[in-house]
Amino acid sequence: MNNQDSGGLVDTLKTILYAVLIALGVRTVAYEPFNIPSGSMFPTLLVGDYLFVSKFSYGYSKHSLIMSVPLISGRIFAKVPERGDVAVFKKPTDNTTDYIKRIVGLPGDKIQVINGILNINGAAVERKRAGVHLVRDYSGNLREIARYIETLPNGKEHYILEESDDEVMDNTAVYSVPEGHVFGMGDNRDNSQDSRYLNEVGFIPMENLVGRAEFLFFSIDDAAPWQFWKWGSALRPSRFFEGIE
Repeated sequence: MNNQDSGGLVDTLKTILYAVLIALGVRTVAYEPFNIPSGSMFPTLLVGDYLFVSKFSYGYSKHSLIMSVPLISGRIFAKVPERGDVAVFKKPTDNTTDYIKRIVGLPGDKIQVINGILNINGAAVERKRAGVHLVRDYSGNLREIARYIETLPNGKEHYILEESDDEVMDNTAVYSVPEGHVFGMGDNRDNSQDSRYLNEVGFIPMENLVGRAEFLFFSIDDAAPWQFWKWGSALRPSRFFEGIE
């Protein structure tokens, strides 16, 4: 290999290295992609949705870094989520698994579910019926689930699903959200393992927040996501670049 070839190889390797470092930097401080593997956030997020999460929304902790490398102690530039934010966080009971839920409880809040109705600090949250949502069950059959518009105390509206108001977590004790923590629930209320399950998820430490879900960039139903020859009608282009409310 002559010097010219050797120099060209070095330049190529430098270019690749710089590109990787830039990508890692963007992923760490700006935006990170995630995908939705379950139906706990129906109807807001569907299985097969791919979205970007803003890493700067709540500040940075070790969980902002790849593999949660412990280079940051606590949280820097910390900001408390707004009630109603859809947030990605590390599951508090293992600090490894990525979860995505809607933040309904802030530090100091008292949260309770009574007959399927979310109550915040002793007041029932407004809930209005808004048609149905079609869900495919494990047998492949479509079934209807009641859809509602829930309006949080700060005026933020979003859809939720309720199979009934008499499921396991439709009547709970009062949860007192500790300082430095938030409380998350899935929009698919009867099919979401969330902060109501204290032994499985529980209160979410601010340090565990990864970022706020901002917008979808891709969505596909059923087909293997990167095997384009299987896409066909499985693509959901109407969801591409859709904001997350």
